[in-house]
Amino acid sequence: MTTSRADRAASWSPDSVVLGCDYNPEQWSESVWHQDVALMREAGVSLVAINIFGWAEIEPRQGEYNFDRLDTIMDLLHSAGIRVNLGTGTSSPPAWLTTLHPEILPTAADGTRRWPGGRQAWCPSSPEFRSAALGLVAKVAERYSSHPALALWHVSNELGCHNAHCYCDTSAAAFREWLRARYTTVDALNQAWGTAFWSQRYSEWNQILPPRATLSSTNPAQRIDFSRFSSDELLDYYRGEAALLRSVSSIPVTTNFMVTAHIRSQNYWQWASEMDVIANDHYLDHRLSHPVSELSFAADLTRGLAQGAPWVLMEQASSAVSWQPHNLAKQPGEMLRNTLTHVARGADTVCFFQWRASRHGAEKFHSALLPHAGTDTSVWRETLDLGAKLHALESLAGTRVEASVALIFSWESWWAAEGDSQPSTDVKYLEQVHAAYDALRANGVTVDVVAPGAALNDYQLVVVPSLYLVDDDSIDVITEFVEAGGVAVVTFFSGIVDETDGIRCDPTGETPPGAFPALLGVWTEQFFPLMPETQLVLSDGGHATTWAEHVRPTTADVVAEFASGPVPGGPAITRNRFGSGAAWYVATALDEPSFADLMGRALDEAGVEQLELRAGVEVVTRSNDSERFRFVINHSAHDISFPVDGEELLTDTTIAGSVTVPAGGVRVIRLSVEEGATR
Repeated sequence: MTTSRADRAASWSPDSVVLGCDYNPEQWSESVWHQDVALMREAGVSLVAINIFGWAEIEPRQGEYNFDRLDTIMDLLHSAGIRVNLGTGTSSPPAWLTTLHPEILPTAADGTRRWPGGRQAWCPSSPEFRSAALGLVAKVAERYSSHPALALWHVSNELGCHNAHCYCDTSAAAFREWLRARYTTVDALNQAWGTAFWSQRYSEWNQILPPRATLSSTNPAQRIDFSRFSSDELLDYYRGEAALLRSVSSIPVTTNFMVTAHIRSQNYWQWASEMDVIANDHYLDHRLSHPVSELSFAADLTRGLAQGAPWVLMEQASSAVSWQPHNLAKQPGEMLRNTLTHVARGADTVCFFQWRASRHGAEKFHSALLPHAGTDTSVWRETLDLGAKLHALESLAGTRVEASVALIFSWESWWAAEGDSQPSTDVKYLEQVHAAYDALRANGVTVDVVAPGAALNDYQLVVVPSLYLVDDDSIDVITEFVEAGGVAVVTFFSGIVDETDGIRCDPTGETPPGAFPALLGVWTEQFFPLMPETQLVLSDGGHATTWAEHVRPTTADVVAEFASGPVPGGPAITRNRFGSGAAWYVATALDEPSFADLMGRALDEAGVEQLELRAGVEVVTRSNDSERFRFVINHSAHDISFPVDGEELLTDTTIAGSVTVPAGGVRVIRLSVEEGATR
């Protein structure tokens, strides 16, 4: 059907905040279905994802389809007024398919095959898999495209979670075709990859392989191109399913992204425009030092992918997950607090994996809205409370988050910065991004996370954390932003290489290396990575670790010097007037208080309003042309008071002067007309 992406997206836009969940009816008898649907209605669930892993259920043998049970659950949900997020069922192939076509199975970098028994046991380049999967999609689309319960098409599931990179011969052939399209000639590829090094020069396309396991470090340019290819290959697979669905239906199509700390294989900036609705899965990761801050960052990044529009949280956990070393249960109130953090940062639909806790399989200890212990439980009571509170927030649906600070984030830079043979394995790209984000969060500001090269006109401050790989166009956008009067903060290991992972330098040595020497007004002569136990002191009393540099100012002013370490007396923080704006450079990894203090100074210079908040408290504002809503989220163990006037929606009370937010609590205030007029 010929409908535009805008029309499909508009058909999705909910007029209230939606509570949803994943449901796996194939795991339960039909008698349980009726009980579940009744409880869904009680909880306020209005969107249910089904058929995510349904392939073996609806095609038990090749070419033999049985839709009876899926028909029944579709009709049952519709009769209860619950809309369906319908999976295409293709995320994991059934046993009959991998038995008939073992060549579908993915191959690891060391050449060993990965077998069925888990999930996503398929090679993204496999024509046999694509043919079988699209055959299933055609049947599902034909049967349900006109079903009145259908609200959203859900392509596959978490594409690339386990099978992002396949190194088999089929993938190798596809990789060569991708390279031919990118470089046209082998000579151009040799130039881009720097194959003069270690006698790696190619004379024919068929000599090129994926970066399979080697005895030494692999070519970094080959490796990053393989990462690009792998992301593109899965996106191409998505396009195949989406095109088929759109040919028979005007229902919006999406898939669930994994914007999270432990998945980095997809460049979602390239994927986002292919989605009718942006959706993300997110789980608190207790392996991180600041899991709640990472939740906020992931939500802001997802909103960036949605270009500021409301988005869908497709999965989260009501309590513990099942795949971390220590699967911590959520404390009372934490499910509500986490959920409303996503809502504050742009999610108008919040869903959970899963509805009913499984009895079997690898996720049997994963939490659910309805736990093993049933309805006489604290989790179920929190589920009911969440449904009621989301209903109270229906008036903010469709509003957008206010932000005047942008943080530039790049999946490609993440891939490249953590390759082999870098100056320090302690420099982790995402850790540096999180450190910059946390410094902004500590100053009470909301951040838009944007792609390299994105327009920066609407922002007062732009933060560029460890953007190791950057192309010329993105350099120009940042430079022009500052020249026109903006303020930028750039941190160490930024602008080091171009898009081929080649060092940005002048072979004559007459101009400074790197992407930003004129903007920053400094010349970095040498890196001095530090041993993990090394702590640095700065001349302004700040502290740092991990990294130092021999920095020579050209036009920049020195803000702070290294008082200890390998370059005592050398610049650690600089500030350069450039055009009508200013650019700060941080040549080390500041500790949290020092980074927050520096960011506060940059925010002041940029004229960004900052909020003095207790640690663990975040304030976010959503608005439209006529109304503003302020979320005050208290992750701390202390009650706090926040100055505000308006109507508190969760408790249905009028606020005059200030609102008290209890420890672990959330308040959402529709601002008074006077305060709402102040932007």
